[in-house]
This record gives sequence, structure tokens and C-alpha cells, in this order.
Amino acid sequence: MKHIRLRRNSGLAIAAALFAAAPFLSAQAQQQHAHVHGQMKLDVAIDGPTVVIDMESPLDNIVGFERAPKTDAEKKTVADAIAQLRAADKLFAIDPAANCKLGPVDLRSGALGLGNPDPNEPVGHADLDATFSFNCTNAAAAKFIDLNLFSVFKGLRQIDSQIASSQGQFKRQLKRPTGAQAAQPARLGWGK
Repeated sequence: MKHIRLRRNSGLAIAAALFAAAPFLSAQAQQQHAHVHGQMKLDVAIDGPTVVIDMESPLDNIVGFERAPKTDAEKKTVADAIAQLRAADKLFAIDPAANCKLGPVDLRSGALGLGNPDPNEPVGHADLDATFSFNCTNAAAAKFIDLNLFSVFKGLRQIDSQIASSQGQFKRQLKRPTGAQAAQPARLGWGK
């Protein structure tokens, strides 16, 4: 798992959250890059006025294949997925108590020619990684994020998450909902 990348104009608050989360995240970071179809990793850092979500997913979970698109239909699938990811406030509904608005979205995929992809990505196993930043008036009040990822990305079966906040550090695992709950967002919760 990669550490969340900071941009030059990121605030000190984000840096503080990430440094505070470093011991929590470092055990995972030391493991080899795991690429498991159907699984996605989300790291959430909450500090000051910012919520940062770092996502790592096999490209197959997002678009159904792991290479550059070849056909017009595949190109449309990729364009639709990129548009959905750029509209991250529809995928990640942060607890309204935090009063968050979507900020910068950074998408990275070597196969799709997006951003600066992970140079250690295994050959033949393309990923799509992303960092979503949300600017909030009260980020510390957030106790959950409702995720619409399962309903949007049909290849996704499981989300493994780590959360670092002023309330503590948490690990959560969410599975694709079934039955009547399949149409509802999956809730990633933490704290009290």
C-alpha cells in the first residue's frame, strides 16, 4: 500500500494527520503490493479542515479490464469511470456534520495514461489509484463516510480500509451488500 502523496500546496494539517497515521499505516506499506481482483484499499486521513481518501484498486474493479482500452465501447467505459471518480462527492458522502466539499482529485493509472502511476505496479496487473481531498468546516465531527462504490463499480466485492483521525486509528472491512441492502450505500464508520 502506498502512502498518501502530498501536493506542494497541501496544508500542514494534512501532513500532521499523515505523520500521526504513519505508525498505523507503515505495517501495510512494508508489505508487497497486493493486487487482488474484487478488492480495493482505502486510506482515510482526517485532520484539521481536511478529509483525504487514498484509493488503490485493480483497474479491473473499475472498468472490467486491466489494459489500455482498445474498442470504442471500452473507451466509453473508461471515460464514464473517470467522470464518476472525478465526481467523488457522489461516491463518498462524508458525514454531513463535517460539512465537506470536494477539493482536488488526483487519478493515477499507467494503463490509462493518468497522472504519475506507481512505478512498482506489476506487469499485466494494472491499477487505478486516486487521492480525493475534501475541504470541511468541521472535519473532526465526521463519524462515517457512506460509500457508493459497490453500486457504481460492479467488479468490486470488498473494501479494506484504514482510518486515521483525532478519535483514533481504525481498520474496517466492507463486503458487497446483498439482498435489500444492495441498493444502499455501504457505511464506513469509526469513532464513538
